[in-house]
Amino acid sequence: MDDDDHYQSGYDDHYQSGSFPKDFGYAPFDGETDGSMDPLAGEQKPRILLMGLRRSGKSSIQKVVFHKMSPNETLFLESTNKIIKDDISNSSFVQFQIWDFPGQIDFFDPTFDSDMIFGGCGALVFVIDAQDDYMEALNKLHATVTKANKVNQAIKFEVFIHKVDGLSDDCKMETQRDIHTRANDDLADAGCDQIHLSFHLTSIYDHSIFEAFSKVVQKLIPQLPTLENLLNILISNSAIEKAFLFDVVSKIYIATDSSPVDMQSYELCCDMIDVVIDVSCIYGLREDLEAAAFDNQSSSLIKLNNGTILYLREVNKFLALVCILREDNFDRQGVIDYNFLCFRKAIQQVFELRNKALAATNANNHSSSPVSTNETSNVPTVSQTGAIGQNGTVVIAQS
Repeated sequence: MDDDDHYQSGYDDHYQSGSFPKDFGYAPFDGETDGSMDPLAGEQKPRILLMGLRRSGKSSIQKVVFHKMSPNETLFLESTNKIIKDDISNSSFVQFQIWDFPGQIDFFDPTFDSDMIFGGCGALVFVIDAQDDYMEALNKLHATVTKANKVNQAIKFEVFIHKVDGLSDDCKMETQRDIHTRANDDLADAGCDQIHLSFHLTSIYDHSIFEAFSKVVQKLIPQLPTLENLLNILISNSAIEKAFLFDVVSKIYIATDSSPVDMQSYELCCDMIDVVIDVSCIYGLREDLEAAAFDNQSSSLIKLNNGTILYLREVNKFLALVCILREDNFDRQGVIDYNFLCFRKAIQQVFELRNKALAATNANNHSSSPVSTNETSNVPTVSQTGAIGQNGTVVIAQS
């Protein structure tokens, strides 16, 4: 279900009949923060567009993922009747803007500025209600995707087959298969075989929506290969079974190691973050300082009755590393902690070099145009035997 939100947008009062006037004075889309804690400081932040038919669940997804709203509370949200821009970069590592579009918007209206909307778009998430007749939604998906691709061929297209919590496992698979086949056949018939659609089964009543949004966000992070490599090195030298690099606010994991993601493990890690944040907010705040409850001293250790350990360590203000390992492999915690410090230092270097590259590019071009996501010469590489050290060599110990 969608909501008539209260966020303030410069164009809210000018939105009429599904049109988006070209002559309206758009504000610059650069981030409004000072960038002091921004890992993408100086870089234009991509926007993620949430689209779909009315009542498909777009605004509920936004509220649950980025505003920690209880799924049950979304039942009271009203339908969206205007474009909602939600800037989440002030409280999260995930440096994007989410634009929630009303279902009745007409992209072919002559007053709709497709170049402005799709030109700065990093990903387009199209939400389809799996419990409803989705033929109209497939037609709208086809029109939206083909229109957006003409403007910006770099857009990542993601299809959320939503509200699957009310379907059986067999019905979920059949629905996904049918939507996948019909959507791709429509593109093939229109001669748009080059457009790639990614499909996700989602529900706000479990962690599938966080998992799906994690996949969306990861595609927009140019440092992802380096982060994955660092995590692979960390777990191989620390006897860790699985590691996630989480955005603490949204519980989106921006990177994980190369081993397959088990949904149950991911849910355990999400629950652990909730526990740590809740306890920190109660006992971790200091009255004399306006300090965040989650800081560089934050860590947590949870032992499960099956011999598994969940271990959380703070990486920076926005990020946390959550590891899963066997209790037998935790007897040398000092080695794991040392390796974590090396990992955290390497993460800092990744984004320091990224910001230096952006600053150099901005200085040369006298503009704020972003560095191409394909540029890797200024991103540190990692060998297969350890993390990045002071001189670019390995400084990770083996347990």
